[in-house]
Amino acid sequence: MKYRINPKNGDKLSALGFGCMRFAKDEQEVERQIIYAIEHGVNYFDTAYIYPKSEAILGRVLAKGYRDRVKIATKMPPYLVKKYEDLDKLFETELERLQTNHIDYYFLHMLTDVNIWTRLVNLGILKWIEEKKQAGQIINIGFSYHGGRDEFKKLIDIYDWEFCMIQFNFLDENRQAGKEGLKYAAAKGLPVMIMKPLRGGKLVTNLPKEVYKVWDKADVKRSPAEWAFRWIWNHPEVTVVLSGMNSQAMVEENINVASQAEANAFTEADFDLFNQVTDILNQKIKISCTGCNYCMPCPMGVDIPTCFSTYNDREIEGKTAALSKYIMQTSVKSQTSNASRCTKCGKCESHCPQNIKIRDELTTVTKAMEGFYYKPTRFLIKRFMRL
Repeated sequence: MKYRINPKNGDKLSALGFGCMRFAKDEQEVERQIIYAIEHGVNYFDTAYIYPKSEAILGRVLAKGYRDRVKIATKMPPYLVKKYEDLDKLFETELERLQTNHIDYYFLHMLTDVNIWTRLVNLGILKWIEEKKQAGQIINIGFSYHGGRDEFKKLIDIYDWEFCMIQFNFLDENRQAGKEGLKYAAAKGLPVMIMKPLRGGKLVTNLPKEVYKVWDKADVKRSPAEWAFRWIWNHPEVTVVLSGMNSQAMVEENINVASQAEANAFTEADFDLFNQVTDILNQKIKISCTGCNYCMPCPMGVDIPTCFSTYNDREIEGKTAALSKYIMQTSVKSQTSNASRCTKCGKCESHCPQNIKIRDELTTVTKAMEGFYYKPTRFLIKRFMRL
């Protein structure tokens, strides 16, 4: 297993982290996979409050003599924090599930914008974090993020975080926080954990046949998953890459790749392969936005790159998954940033290097993503997040 050093505290973290959201159904099989991973060098396990079964299973396995060999990362959902007392209530529940007295890497889960953080600060979270750190119950504090690049940078700068997590893969190099966000966080001295390295498997299965032909003609024969993982590990700014492993074969393959992959190891030929693959996938994309953010900020608060990227995901991930992303990233924040906020002022178009007719395209996004199902779906998600 290759390891990368946390620049904040010197922790030696396995390049591959075990994402616990998608555990197999058989707990005995999950236990075998966890123990195998630990015995082969994986020392970072990621779960969350909203994955109660996964937290509990991980806790039961680690209690069998493995707790001191790993770092536990878990997450508190800000939307469940309505008053100061909720912080302890949620945290103590997690400690109980995980059968531990401390969390090594504690996230604010899916921190969407600065306003959410400000609300938590007003409830007293800064005092709470300090108390937990003084007591040794929280070792490192950070946040996970889905959303646009500009808001990510604001969140990075608003507090002295000790780590963060973003979605990052070869198709999302210039989407969400993207490569620019990765480098920004790393330049601040933060370890960066990576989620969705395979976009939930969408970069591995059911790809256009032309993509498989590109991988097949490579001098070195690798599976699409291995290529995707190696692309991420080629970035020295990346600390840990999470994989939601739910089969023994997946665990073994990913550990094997993580034991070989190095940063800055790609050749020009390797980069050329990825250029070919992304060109093929981008042909499915309807709006040719590169996520450069030159169109931002929008006077009406529309997150233009995120609206376009989630709309484009309809062609790769399907309408349901894309709609869910669209709502989560634009419509359940304290200040919405969805496409229908556009008033067609045109300020954005004068700055777009792609000469995209942004106003027309935002109308297209509104029609596609904010149909009759948009409001009830948004309502259900917001209701769930208030439970």
